[in-house]
Amino acid sequence: MIETVEAFVRSKFQDDTTGHDWHHIFRVRKLALHIAKQEDVDSLKVELIALLHDVIDDKLILDKDEAHQEVVSLLRNLGMQEKYIEDMIHIIENIGYKGGNGLDLQCMESRIVQDADRLDAIGAVGIARTFMYSGAKSQAMYDPDIPVRDSMSYEQYRKEKSTAINHFHEKLFLLKETLHTKAAKEIAEERHKYMENFVEQFMKEWNEI
Repeated sequence: MIETVEAFVRSKFQDDTTGHDWHHIFRVRKLALHIAKQEDVDSLKVELIALLHDVIDDKLILDKDEAHQEVVSLLRNLGMQEKYIEDMIHIIENIGYKGGNGLDLQCMESRIVQDADRLDAIGAVGIARTFMYSGAKSQAMYDPDIPVRDSMSYEQYRKEKSTAINHFHEKLFLLKETLHTKAAKEIAEERHKYMENFVEQFMKEWNEI
């Protein structure tokens, strides 16, 4: 089952240049399974959610309905019951940040994967992924004339103009406080501090001389 799902996901993201490539999914799976060892959860469900967490994300795909049907067909072909499939679809459609307006998922397996996904958005890897995504979406590295948004709707989060540096203030610096598990919170401390130091140094160099 895992091999089939992995092959499906790899085929979708192997050529991604937005920071959501197969290596991102591999890291999220690895982190999620590490966290799962410290919780009383279904590790198979954790792994499946981790593998599939980006496949219906509208910032990465052209046709969300088509992607939805592909995942449903995949899970049906693996012999999963309809209720389990509905649950999986609900989770992977709502696991993202969505401008801070995402659902508070109650399933512990989904919370673990959400923590792992958010950990991969911060720290050194998170910094690299931020600039990759901004470049792929033709956003500026930084523009002092584009203000940081204090709050935003999901539509604004997706469509309004922003910058890579603004993204740290609008999302990445907020992620540490949204984590659910003790293990994720411990990992986040060092990564969060690294980001703070990076942005501080970036602004120092930007404004120097």
